Amino acid sequence: MSQQEQQLPAQTSAQSTDAPDVDDAQQPVTASITTLGVRGEERDDFTKAESKRLRRRSLALLGSLAAPLKARLVLLAVVVVVSTAGTVAGPALIAWGIDNALPAVLDRNDWVPAFGVVATYIVVAIAGAVLTAWYTVLAARISQAILFDLRKRVFLHTQRLSLEFHETYTSGRIISRQTSDLDSIRELLDSGLNQLIQGVLYMVFTAIALVVLDPTSGLVLAASLVPLWFLIRWFQTNSQTLFRATRVTSARVIVHFVETMTGIRAVQAFRKESRNRDEYGRYVEDYRLANTKVFNLFGTFDPVLVLIGNATLAAVVIVGGFRIVGGTLEVGALLAVALYAKRFFDPAQELAMFYNGYQSASAAMEKISGVLEERPSVPDPVKPTRLADATGRMDFDDVVFAYNADKVVLPEFDLHIPAGQAIALVGSTGAGKSTLAKLMARFYDPSQGSVKLDGVDLRELDTKDMRRAIVMVTQEAYLFSGSVADNIELGKPGASREEIVRAAKAVGAHEFVMALPDGYDTDVNKRGGRVSAGQRQLLSFARAFLADPKVLILDEATASLDIPSERLVQEGLETLLADRTAVIIAHRLSTVAIAHRVLVMEHGRIVEDGTPEDLIAGTGRFAQLHAAWRDSLV
Repeated sequence: MSQQEQQLPAQTSAQSTDAPDVDDAQQPVTASITTLGVRGEERDDFTKAESKRLRRRSLALLGSLAAPLKARLVLLAVVVVVSTAGTVAGPALIAWGIDNALPAVLDRNDWVPAFGVVATYIVVAIAGAVLTAWYTVLAARISQAILFDLRKRVFLHTQRLSLEFHETYTSGRIISRQTSDLDSIRELLDSGLNQLIQGVLYMVFTAIALVVLDPTSGLVLAASLVPLWFLIRWFQTNSQTLFRATRVTSARVIVHFVETMTGIRAVQAFRKESRNRDEYGRYVEDYRLANTKVFNLFGTFDPVLVLIGNATLAAVVIVGGFRIVGGTLEVGALLAVALYAKRFFDPAQELAMFYNGYQSASAAMEKISGVLEERPSVPDPVKPTRLADATGRMDFDDVVFAYNADKVVLPEFDLHIPAGQAIALVGSTGAGKSTLAKLMARFYDPSQGSVKLDGVDLRELDTKDMRRAIVMVTQEAYLFSGSVADNIELGKPGASREEIVRAAKAVGAHEFVMALPDGYDTDVNKRGGRVSAGQRQLLSFARAFLADPKVLILDEATASLDIPSERLVQEGLETLLADRTAVIIAHRLSTVAIAHRVLVMEHGRIVEDGTPEDLIAGTGRFAQLHAAWRDSLV
């Protein structure tokens, strides 16, 4: 008998793990996914009000990250202020030495002021170097602490979010948040932060020193701030949109690449390489154009900034020169103000580079804060009800569920499953079988009504107790990197090797495990690449057996098994289902026959309900399916 012959003909499908059931493919509507949340990352045309909200959200996240580091931040501020003040003092010491110490040597042969200036300059230089080194180490430790906290938050938060979020938010985008976006923030914290703090303080202290040393030169510098202000405002206005566009296009490139590599089997099977090449080429071209616009922006900003700096320096020297001739300014003072005027604009270029990193990091922070702003659509109860010893009775009371507002999957659904009863769900694709299973496992909450375990609404039940009582085994038996034993042990963390072996034997997996190179210690490789699809499914059964749940849900769990493997696991399935409440979504009659009760679903409603024998003897939908299967064997 072929595998095809063992399936119900009217329900046979060519589904694979790369092509989920229509039930699973529906994209749910999540109230928390707003235009400024995860969907907003596809936009770069925010209004002023939206941009302001994004900045507030990002700053709030940054503030929460910095809050535990207040003491270190205060110390960092003190160190950078003192070190910058020492650096700025250099030209003033040179001016005093030329205008006062040097005449003392020439006129009175008095070397004390000169030695004093030189000694002070050396001490200030050494102290500045030491403080700068200290500041660099402190800043690096703070930035790494912030990144460590942020990485943990993103990982733990996305792990806590409901299945609804992950079916909407692609894995490529999540990877982009953890890679390129966090890298942008790391670059800002590692180098850009130094440029900002030191640059701003240097400019402020330089301006103060110049005004104190020569107020007239200070006025010349103040006049140069007018065109500088207009230049910076122009740069800020244009760069914000451009850098946000680079983050959006970068994310699209990463998402397309990850999704292509994840579904490489489907890509090659359906010869999608050419279309992927064209789509990827468009995304890369968009990314290139976005970065080109940024480079063009800097191509204008940098030269104009240099022009303003040189013009200011020239004005200071010319005005100072005339004043020296007039006897109102000393040579040393002119040298000092010239140095200050030149140095004043040096940090401005560094600040422009900082702003480059800042805009990129700001766009990245907007996206990360959008993910962290999401709330699970299936939240933990505020006051959970404990249920340590569940019996396994499941009840659907007046349940209504819709993935989309205009498509109700389960309309006013009622179902009562006594403890220990195994039911089989049968129906065409899209009938609502997988949706029912997801509601039982509380991957979703019903739009109306309630799903109860032992009379307790799942929304009120302690999450740990619920996950311990209800286990779902899907068609795609996912294995994590590690050994066979490690993957089985997931069902019961801390289980002994004897318990693991007993679980494998119970479902018929022991023989093929022992045939592996290292038995239970064999590394299954990524996603279980070392074992076949059927063997992965057997290991998932062993995992479920070890978990010992009161309610077991099998969603097409035998679809990956070939005929020998199915026969091998059939006895194990009966052992697995013994004394448990079970819901089996299956097309194979051999699997359906295990059930005490069969439910035939159409359009989210139960159209037939009875034992396999009673339904076969009748004239309804299940009897027709059975007759079609029987005729196919002739």
